[in-house]
Amino acid sequence: MTTATPPDLRDPAQLLTALPYLIGFRPAKSVVLLGHRDPGDCPGLILRGDLPRRVHRIRQAQALAQRFAAGCHVGVTLVIVGGRRRPGKPPPHTGFVEELVRALEDAGLPVLHALWAPAIRAGAPWACYRIEECAGVLPDPRSTVLAAAATECGTVAFDSREELEALLAPRSPEALARRADQLSRLTSPPWPDATRVNDAASVVRAAFERQRRGDGPPTDEEAVLLANALKLPDIRDLCLAMAVPPATTGAREAEHLWLTLVRELPPPERAEPATLLGFTAYLRGDGAFAGMALDNALEAAPDHVLASLLKRVLDTGTPPEVIRGLAAAAAGPLAGFGLDPADIDVGEAA
Repeated sequence: MTTATPPDLRDPAQLLTALPYLIGFRPAKSVVLLGHRDPGDCPGLILRGDLPRRVHRIRQAQALAQRFAAGCHVGVTLVIVGGRRRPGKPPPHTGFVEELVRALEDAGLPVLHALWAPAIRAGAPWACYRIEECAGVLPDPRSTVLAAAATECGTVAFDSREELEALLAPRSPEALARRADQLSRLTSPPWPDATRVNDAASVVRAAFERQRRGDGPPTDEEAVLLANALKLPDIRDLCLAMAVPPATTGAREAEHLWLTLVRELPPPERAEPATLLGFTAYLRGDGAFAGMALDNALEAAPDHVLASLLKRVLDTGTPPEVIRGLAAAAAGPLAGFGLDPADIDVGEAA
């Protein structure tokens, strides 16, 4: 993922306690790599992986390093979360750290810092792999500058990856079965050709209005209409445009609606809102959740072109500002959704 981080994260303890907010959940038994772009305070790609078994260390190290090779990074901070440190001994997983350092340097990326903590919690010890005197105790993650900023923006750090993934689970399998049956029996689009886009836009607008009123999940009829609306390329493009500017009220409302529809639509129709959810999360810097959403889309429709494209872009560590052009290209008058057009500010790759 890529995200914006304040300069005080150069402090090791602050950086470690920020990890749950940077990747969306509290990492455990994990390796986390944080890329640094030029200038050095600019964050780049952030990757998390499970700690490998000894026999898989080299392969895991090389795979992680390859993900950084395509990006514009000047160095990497390496973090290991997990394991117990024996008295008088270096932090655990030293062999894996050495393999990572070697693989990253082979890719032309120096490791600027290598850190360890057994867990990301208040009072946990932390240490550096290279400097014995570089060590301390973690503060409460909730007391950090980044935690305050994340809370103000409505960002939630989950206690585990599984808890974050649970957000995408169906609300009612029975409702999905009913809707799948109704969708399979449709022999033609629910709107005439002459009014198809306008009618579909009205369906999406009504969904936003219900969401703002707090009316709860859609009925079967509403869900089926929304599934058909999101299939239309013109509607899909307008929905992409709602992701910018990232993290604004409009973008958060859209992300909330796409998340609701991921839980309310059966496959393969679920792929459309899951792709929109992944795109919106990616633009606001939440690569972990974006990856989960895009995996969800491809599980629902393995040949979904846009989901496949976005997943490849995410996997190569492309900064979000590069793909903001997709939203800019899709932007048009959003009057069909009953919303004011957003100001499109297309960033350029560093």
